Amino acid sequence: MQVRQFSCGIGYPPKPEENPVRFSFLYTKENDKQEVLAREGETLLEVAHNNKIELEGACEQSLACSTCHVILEEEIFENLESPKEEEEDLLDLAYGLTLTSRLGCQVKVTRAMEGMLVKLPSNTRNFYVDKNKLDLHK
Repeated sequence: MQVRQFSCGIGYPPKPEENPVRFSFLYTKENDKQEVLAREGETLLEVAHNNKIELEGACEQSLACSTCHVILEEEIFENLESPKEEEEDLLDLAYGLTLTSRLGCQVKVTRAMEGMLVKLPSNTRNFYVDKNKLDLHK
C-alpha cells in the first residue's frame, strides 16, 4: 500500500509517556486493521496522518470537502456533539454514507474513544480530482 505525505497533523504519533489514546482504523476495502496512537484533542484526520493512515483530507481541515469521511461505532457517534450544518451538507456528498458517518477533520479524540474502531470507506470522492477527470474544470 502506498502511503501519501499529508500536510496537517504533527507528523508523528505520541510517545508512550504522553499517555496516548489507542484505537484502530479499518481499511474496509482490504479488511486491514491498523492500531494507532492519538493525543486527546487531535482530530481523527490528524491522528490518521500522524500514524501514516491513508485518509485524504484534501481541503486540509477547512470543511470544504468530504475526503476525510469516516464511519464510527454507534456508541462513539452517539456521544459526539451533533455535526454542524456545513458538515452535514458535505457528508451528503461522501461515498458510502452511513448513519454513523462523520468527517474526520471535525471529530476530536477523547479518552472515551480508547479501543474504538474507525472504518474508512472503500472509496472517496475528491471533487477537485474528479472534475479534472471528467473535464469539468472549465
